[in-house]
Amino acid sequence: MNIAVLASHEGTTLQAVLDACAAGQIAARVALAISNNAASGALRRARLAGVEAVHLSGATHPDPRELDRALCAALEERQIDLILLAGYMKRLGPVTLERFAGRILNTHPALLPRFGGQGMYGARVHRAVLASGERVSGASIHLVDGGYDTGPLLAQVRVPVERDDTDETLAARVQAAERALVVEVLADVASGKRPLPARRRAPAD
Repeated sequence: MNIAVLASHEGTTLQAVLDACAAGQIAARVALAISNNAASGALRRARLAGVEAVHLSGATHPDPRELDRALCAALEERQIDLILLAGYMKRLGPVTLERFAGRILNTHPALLPRFGGQGMYGARVHRAVLASGERVSGASIHLVDGGYDTGPLLAQVRVPVERDDTDETLAARVQAAERALVVEVLADVASGKRPLPARRRAPAD
């Protein structure tokens, strides 16, 4: 199974997947890393691991439609079977969503459907959890559809909220649990233990 990981920042989840693939925990390989941030740690980590790393963004393709087509083409050329959005801060376009429907997974640092949706990412999520008085947070993995954090849930992990937590301390615990959950889900998908929806048959020419 060829996995593509899309990330915008440091790429710690990408690193966890790279390590798990190298250790044989996931019967797959990361064949491509894509970032909208040319200086991201994700691209650096991918290159250090010998994985092809590509920068695609509004800087490389100012027209969003062209960017969508370029992203989809990059995935198709590497024969990608599964896409993981790991802290990827851009919404995918309709061409990519249609071509890889049912094969795009996203991670979110909360227990969806709570604390999800447009504008809910990173530290904003953890601040909202703490402000709500919730005693439990966690991480979710879901299939991607056209909305923000609205696709079908695949897995969740619960993380306790401590009384003295800050958004930084809560984030650290959630992110550690999230990385472990990603490895578990990808291992299950690669082994066939966790089947994804059947691929739609491409229309005949």
